[in-house]
Amino acid sequence: DIQASSDVEILNPEQHIATVGPDGRLNMEMIVRHGRGYVSAEQNRTESIPVGYIVTDSIFAPVRRVAYNVSNARVGQMTDYDKLTLEVWTNAAVRPDDALAYAAKILKEQLTIFINFDESEEVESRSLDTPIEARPQLNENLFKTVDSLELSVRAANCLENANIKYIGELVTKTEAEMLKTKNFGRKSLNEIKDILAEMGLSLGMKIDGFDPSMLRQKENESN
Repeated sequence: DIQASSDVEILNPEQHIATVGPDGRLNMEMIVRHGRGYVSAEQNRTESIPVGYIVTDSIFAPVRRVAYNVSNARVGQMTDYDKLTLEVWTNAAVRPDDALAYAAKILKEQLTIFINFDESEEVESRSLDTPIEARPQLNENLFKTVDSLELSVRAANCLENANIKYIGELVTKTEAEMLKTKNFGRKSLNEIKDILAEMGLSLGMKIDGFDPSMLRQKENESN
């Protein structure tokens, strides 16, 4: 059995790890990471992995199964409507309705390109069009939008409601300030802190030379 700390929850304790004989004992250390989708063992192999560790494939997808059904529906006297029924199973890392909402959010973002064909396909250029020479000492992630963090639906909506668009704006906020945001809880806070840490960033940072108003102005001009 995995002896996890109080801040770690094992979502699938039934997962088979190894077979040990009646008199056998198995002790191991595990390295746990965030991820998305499927990652092969070769992709997981980095120079930071200690000698003696066994690298395995990773499946980070929380959605286990999806089923749908389209049936006839009646609204008043109208009978030419369709009813869509979705069934979503997850591993409890995310709620089914949150998974569906996030999928819809991705689909919406992908389809916006068809609204205006004159828009540039270089989406990231809107946030990274400041010459690198003008900001050599700053982490490049600061100029990306918070959408690039690929947060859960709840956390993403909280940042949107708080009008936090760029990572550079986010990291200047303290934990106390974030927890005052409507519907923003400790779980969302820890999620953001973990992702920022992977980028070499953290909350409560003081950043000289970062002006989000200039980024917003350039984005408005490009639109």
